[in-house]
Formats: sequence, C-alpha cells, structure tokens
Amino acid sequence: MKNWSNILVGPDSPIIDVIKILDLSAAQIILVVDQERHLLGTITDGDIRRAILRGEKLEEPAAKVMNRGPLVTTPQSSRQDRLALIRSRRLRHLPVVDQDGVLLGLETEDELLAGDELPNWAVLMVGGLGERLRPLTATTPKPLLPVGGRPLLETILVQLAGCGIRRVYLAVNYMAEKFEAAFGDGSRLGLDIRYLREDGRLGTAGALAALPEQPEAPLVVMNGDVLTSVNYRALLDFHAEQRADATMCVREYDIEVPYGVVEVENSRVRALQEKPVLTHFINAGIYVLAPRMLARLEPGRPCDMPALLQRAMDDGRPVVAFPIREYWLDIGRMDDFAKANGDFHKVFSDPEKDLSP
Repeated sequence: MKNWSNILVGPDSPIIDVIKILDLSAAQIILVVDQERHLLGTITDGDIRRAILRGEKLEEPAAKVMNRGPLVTTPQSSRQDRLALIRSRRLRHLPVVDQDGVLLGLETEDELLAGDELPNWAVLMVGGLGERLRPLTATTPKPLLPVGGRPLLETILVQLAGCGIRRVYLAVNYMAEKFEAAFGDGSRLGLDIRYLREDGRLGTAGALAALPEQPEAPLVVMNGDVLTSVNYRALLDFHAEQRADATMCVREYDIEVPYGVVEVENSRVRALQEKPVLTHFINAGIYVLAPRMLARLEPGRPCDMPALLQRAMDDGRPVVAFPIREYWLDIGRMDDFAKANGDFHKVFSDPEKDLSP
C-alpha cells in the first residue's frame, strides 16, 4: 500500500485521533508504532466499534484498544503466500516487518485481489407507503425522492457497488413500476438488480423468503429510506469476526430528562441527578444475516426483522450489534427529509462523485 506512513500513530495517541485518521484513510486500519517504527499493534474499524460498545472513552490511548498480536509477513514472502494467508485467516490487511519487527509496509486484501467483487448480496426494502412524507410520496415512492440531487435509493446503490456488492434485490410493492423504470437491471450503476414483488405487506423481513435461490454468503438487508455513509465492508468483516447468525446496526441516541432525577431506596434519597442524559442504542435499519437465518421465514407470511432476530436469540443463536459511528439518518418525516438534503453535500461531497466507502 502506498502512503502507509499516513496511518501510523503512537501508543499514547487518543482514540478520537485514531478515528479521525481512519475516516480520512481508505486503508481501514491504523498501525501503532514506537519511535523506531517497531510495530506494536494494529487498530481496525472493528476494534473501534467494540470499544464503543464497551463504553471506552475516546480520550483513552490507542494502546488500550489495539491488537497487540497482529499477523505479519516478511519482505521475503511471495504474493501467493500473502494472499493465501489473507484468505485462510479472513484478513483485510497484512503488515510487512523485518526480522527486528520494524514496519516496512502494508499489504491489503483489495490490492492483492485487485478488483474482485464480494460474494455477498444485498436486499433493500423499498415497498413502504411513506405516509408520513405525504404529499411528496403520493406520486413518488419515498426511496425515489431526491436527496442531494439524486434519488435517495441511488446513493445507497452506488455505495453498495463501491464496496464490491454486485447483486442487489429490491423488495417492491407500492409503485413498483417506478423502481424498475428508474434502475432497470442495474447495469447503469455496475449492478445486477433483481426484484422481489410483494403481493401484500410482508414486513421488513418477510420478503426474504421470496429469494429465488439460497445465498452462499451473508446477506446485507436494509431499509430503503436510510441515508448513511456506513462502511459496508467493515460491517461484513465485523459480522464474520463475530461468527454471528445476525448483525444489527445500532446508533447511539441520547435522551435528556428535563427534570432532576431522584434515586430512592426504602424511602431514603440515595442520589440526585439534574437533567441527566440517557444514552441508548437504537435499531438503525441495517442488518447482515447468515444464509441459515432464511430458514426461519415462511414464504408469503409477514415478518418484521426484530421478530426474526428475537426468534434467533430465543434459540440461543448469536445476534450481535454493530455501532454506526458514521453519518446516519432515517428519513421518516418532513424535517428528516429537509435535514438529509441540507446534510448531503457536507457528508457525500459532490453527488456525481463515487460514493464508495
């Protein structure tokens, strides 16, 4: 990888600075080194998200979240050996070090595979009525409303294509013909777009039972009214690392209690908090499902995604959370729609540019 020196940090660098470098770099990894450039550890997007879930403070040093034992390679190893190691261990990055552990470079999966597309499919739920956005949705489905000068759904599709996902299913119902007119077979965007036609309201998961064949790789499923810059490759990597049946994207949501809160135990006041802020994780409407999850659905029977995930959890199957730290907005109301248009160019820059992560 060229310019790998731009992703070096010291062990005492604050996590917040690490996040800034991650966001600016396409490498999706940070290399932690000492003053002599000995490799001390690595920090990936997944390491950061796990730290957020643990409640780590962003002012903490990088050493607190780094992987202290990353796999490395040497200058003497061949491309074939490096590629075999990356594939066998499901890696995205492979630091190159000399016999003394001094960092010499960084190999990436993308460079070694040079343009390979992902085996994962995506299913976008776009059949909703969008009633809270009427009258805008009286003649145009919500995912086709213009955000930043292009249909909202087009931004989602371009991002999926940019991360290597090629096959996309659109679960359509309300004004289905407008989606086909807008995107056809997807070739204009470098995609293979297919359509799942819902005869009735099947919920946010029910349409998955209509897939014409079983996917061989984890499936990205998301609502078609979400504007986000989430990194789908990082999401899929996280899902694989966790060996999960399902991964739910979550977003931090703060609620300020407008009163002083009193903690009482047996009539005695134990604590006072003036207008505390409560932080919760909310469902962000983006998921990754292992192919075996589809066996839990019945064709033609409505099912929402929370119900599907609850069934898996009731059976003791691993369902994990992936915290979105990138831009995310659920466009459900008029003020959300206005905010999306106001934010678009700040988040995605020129809408004609590639929007890949």
